[in-house]
Amino acid sequence: MNATSMLAVNIGNAVTKIGLYYSDTLLAKWTVTTPETITTSEVQTILMNFEASLKYNKEVSKLSISPKDLSPKGSIIASVAPPITKAEMVGARNLFGAPLIVVNLETTTTFEVINDKGEFVGGIIAPGLETSAKELANAAAKIPVVELKAPTKVIGKSTREAVQAGVVLGEVARIDGLVSYIWQELGYETKVVAAGADAKVIKVLSHTINETVDNLALYGLSVLYKRNAKN
Repeated sequence: MNATSMLAVNIGNAVTKIGLYYSDTLLAKWTVTTPETITTSEVQTILMNFEASLKYNKEVSKLSISPKDLSPKGSIIASVAPPITKAEMVGARNLFGAPLIVVNLETTTTFEVINDKGEFVGGIIAPGLETSAKELANAAAKIPVVELKAPTKVIGKSTREAVQAGVVLGEVARIDGLVSYIWQELGYETKVVAAGADAKVIKVLSHTINETVDNLALYGLSVLYKRNAKN
């Protein structure tokens, strides 16, 4: 087993992310749909295709490393939602310190809170941005599924613009409002970091989100692996 390589697998509700770390560098990442059921052979096929793709990876080429030398073989760490929260919290605290709120925008919008002592004290779970848009369209026959981007105006001049304002700006208002409530309950303000598929869209419009971070769960898994390897 190559001690410097590790395969992190984040199994989410909608998608599964596979990341290959070499030392502290995320060399390659794949995102595949999370199926309701999957066979062992199908998992093996996905991992074999991922490994085969490494020979075309520019980061691997820069390091002059053979893809075979990167094969983790046993160095695989995986997490399934909701326990993925632990990996995200470890990664977030390692990157940003405490106190901290992590807003993760995926199938659900989750708020994970670390207090000023560095302790994970709890969180909030709400429908995600895309989930809200789809459910609205499913519930009302004449409501279209809209592109999830920031509208130019709050007051929509068409059904599509009105839905965008309600879904996207409504999500921003909910996030900023809940962050304010969390601050009130804690008794102090914190740094707020957004992660997930819709993080960059929301951050531009938010008054409370300070920055965004990519691949937080995969990074947290790599940190956990290194800590466990030392013990």
